[in-house]
Amino acid sequence: MKTIRLSIIGFGAVGQGVARTILSKKEILHKQGIDLRVIGISDSKGSEINVDGIDLKSALARKKQKGTIAKGNEGALDIIRDVEHEIVVEATPTNIKDGEPGLSNMLGAFDSGKHVITSNKGPLALYFSQLKESAEDNGVIFRYEATVGGAVPIFNLIHESLAGNRVMGIEGILNGTTNYILTRMAEERLTYELALKEAQELGIAETDPTYDVEGIDSACKLVILANSVFGQAATYRDVEVTGITKITPEALELASKNNYVVKLICEAGNGTLTVAPRLVPKKHPLAVGGTLNVASILTDLAGRITISGKGAGSIETASSILSDILYIVRNS
Repeated sequence: MKTIRLSIIGFGAVGQGVARTILSKKEILHKQGIDLRVIGISDSKGSEINVDGIDLKSALARKKQKGTIAKGNEGALDIIRDVEHEIVVEATPTNIKDGEPGLSNMLGAFDSGKHVITSNKGPLALYFSQLKESAEDNGVIFRYEATVGGAVPIFNLIHESLAGNRVMGIEGILNGTTNYILTRMAEERLTYELALKEAQELGIAETDPTYDVEGIDSACKLVILANSVFGQAATYRDVEVTGITKITPEALELASKNNYVVKLICEAGNGTLTVAPRLVPKKHPLAVGGTLNVASILTDLAGRITISGKGAGSIETASSILSDILYIVRNS
């Protein structure tokens, strides 16, 4: 049995999803000879540390009852630097102003010789090259499948399944909130305001939806893709962005009469990065509805490969994190 110790830094929806996923897959992993032990969990109010492995059921129940995991006052960096383990799962909220606290957590983990898996877009949208170089300099693995597309395995597909191919361009829908709003506006002839309100009531859109509807979230994801796939050194400020707030039911109806839908499309290729509403033929692979994400990858050998799936949700995102954990287990 191979024992792998990990910490979960950030215990919101994604961090709790990771804990639930590890619990639900424990027996299957044991059959594969893998024992995953969470030795430290940190949230904004404190932490729990147990070098023999935290009782995840108890930790989840305490978080639900008290709103915090805290049993001690140790901070995230105390766990990352001072507690022996192999993998840091960094799941703090995205901050695109300066990338903190995720940036310091990741760099601290690399400096401590620990592998990092993250769902946090902020540091990667601002400092991708610095993070990649720090991981390489410290001889550790840096994985970030969960930062783009939720459960959709875009990076695994490109870097592993399509290894040997030259990727010439990527286009897709990388934000489920905007896709839901545009889908509802088209189907029910709702105004933007009504569709947004419905999305907020269903928990699909945030109370402050600015990052989503102005295209900022999509731009961050596109930058991570471009930097990872094309070796660019872009930040989200290099993306030409137009959101969906000005789209009207009349525009969507006119598009429909001509067999088109309007989608917020991200495009990377030939050194350009754009996020903007585009007309998409109704039968085109990018014309997915609801909260789905989709990525279409143009390659020299395999041609065009299109992949779609759930782009958000704590368990869906945890699916990508577990995939990255198992990659590290098998390749470190």
